[in-house]
Amino acid sequence: MGARFEARRQAIRTPRAAATAGILFAFLLSTSLTLLLVNVPPSGLPPEGLDEQSLRQVTLALNLMPFAGIAFLWFIGVIRDRLGENEDRFFATVFLGSGLLFVAMLFVAGAVAGGLASASVGLEPAVDPTWLYGRFVTRTLIRVYAMRMAAVFMISTTTLSMRFQIVPRWLAILGFVGAGVLLLTVGSLVWVELIFPVWVLILSVNLLVTSLRRSQPAAAAS
Repeated sequence: MGARFEARRQAIRTPRAAATAGILFAFLLSTSLTLLLVNVPPSGLPPEGLDEQSLRQVTLALNLMPFAGIAFLWFIGVIRDRLGENEDRFFATVFLGSGLLFVAMLFVAGAVAGGLASASVGLEPAVDPTWLYGRFVTRTLIRVYAMRMAAVFMISTTTLSMRFQIVPRWLAILGFVGAGVLLLTVGSLVWVELIFPVWVLILSVNLLVTSLRRSQPAAAAS
């Protein structure tokens, strides 16, 4: 009886942990991407480079990225624990691999951007080849590779969630549509990168609400 109650309590606690990590990740990554897009627009910087206020905001955005990555890794771990032994090996491999690659490329892009931000005071962004190269590498890592890995992560997570009925149908459709938009339009549309953290936020809130609803009958039965 005690072992069964403990297993039930663990099953209830796992979605809440995933929801907490997902909400934290969505907040941190959305804030970081917004600060970067506002202060380093796709059209480029003025000839004088970053001013002091913009440099502080870019530094804050880059400092938030590691914490966003940690929260995302926690989110992946808890989702895998939620699936347990029932997870499909094929989709689980794609799910884990795309998530890890997303975090790795996010960290590399943050490191490159951090080096550029530190050196931007003495550079002329409009003509300096170092700045142009670093900016191109950073944008390519985030907008082309990392976000497409995020789209693959969305597809695999949504497929697994549908198979084990973890999410409602409307959320599954939203995941596939968002992943398609990221795959086809990222790199050409501004702000489209925010689709991923917004989707994680919606998924996390849904997991939290579902967990709270299930915990009430379980508490009454115990």
